[in-house]
Amino acid sequence: MPFAQLVIGPPGAGKSTYCNGMHQFTGAIGRKCSVVNLDPANDKTSYPCALDVRDLVTLEEIMDEDKLGPNGATLYALEELEENFHWLEEGLKELQDDYILFDCPGQVELFTHHSSLRNIFFRIQKMGYRLIVIHLVDSYTLTLPSMYISALLLSLRAMLQLDLPHLNVLTKIDNLSNYTSLPFNLDFYTDVQDLSYLLPHLEAESSRLSHDKFGALNRTIIDLVEEFGLVAFETLAVEDKKSMMSLLRAIDRASGYAFGPAEGANDSVWQVAVREGMGVTDVRDVQERWLDRKDEYDELERQNLEEEARMHEAASKAAGAGEDEDEDEDMADWKGPPPDSGIQVRRKK
Repeated sequence: MPFAQLVIGPPGAGKSTYCNGMHQFTGAIGRKCSVVNLDPANDKTSYPCALDVRDLVTLEEIMDEDKLGPNGATLYALEELEENFHWLEEGLKELQDDYILFDCPGQVELFTHHSSLRNIFFRIQKMGYRLIVIHLVDSYTLTLPSMYISALLLSLRAMLQLDLPHLNVLTKIDNLSNYTSLPFNLDFYTDVQDLSYLLPHLEAESSRLSHDKFGALNRTIIDLVEEFGLVAFETLAVEDKKSMMSLLRAIDRASGYAFGPAEGANDSVWQVAVREGMGVTDVRDVQERWLDRKDEYDELERQNLEEEARMHEAASKAAGAGEDEDEDEDMADWKGPPPDSGIQVRRKK
């Protein structure tokens, strides 16, 4: 049974960067992975694209022929893909049991209320794929309470609309220390704890939000999110190996990949590691690594990389010296060519 990630999120959340990083990481652990581009506007993918929707329809063609703007053209393109689903089906069959990453468009209406993307996902599921939605949100949204509440609403709406196993991920967590300090620790935001603590910060954010009607609206929105109790976040620094390992572990457990062999995946060592809980990173570790002591950890990693480079260089030199000694030993007993062999030896003066 093949498995797949459906990577969604607003523009700038890092979907293509995530697909590229996850493709490299899964390749490093021996999992055969392919990336499918479902974004008709993405004409320069940073990853090797196994299947590209632009081979079926492009955003530029729709905008030119139907006189639509970029958002309307993207919706129209996904409707075209839904109508011609057999094209996607045939392409996926050629990938056989590869682990698939679907890089989806960034228009939020596609995964909040438009039905085409949802219908495509369900038809992929009927092909036998075990799907999980990975909803990426830029961690910059944590810096303003209003943006964080908006991200909660967006995540909740996407979870209700798509109705599939779902993980929300705060990306670019390594950049969070460059912004203004957060009023609460990171676990407050990832676990979506008591949101009533945000009310004073919402009012302080703008004088317009301090009006009574906005206060009532804020409380109603917070009550709505907490009543569902569905939204929580994982974290990701895509260039950090430990962060990628921790996130993939959470994905594999949520999708069921970790609990049974996937035909052709060839990563049983990884599955055993996930079952045993190896590679687990607590949100407090993330807080310490990327917020509280980022400079110290960066310096430590730099020193470790330099030490590894020196050890590698020393090992290479030692290997080269050993080869030279072996050659000298092999030539030590050589007396030259036998008489009348026809071989002439000329030595440099």
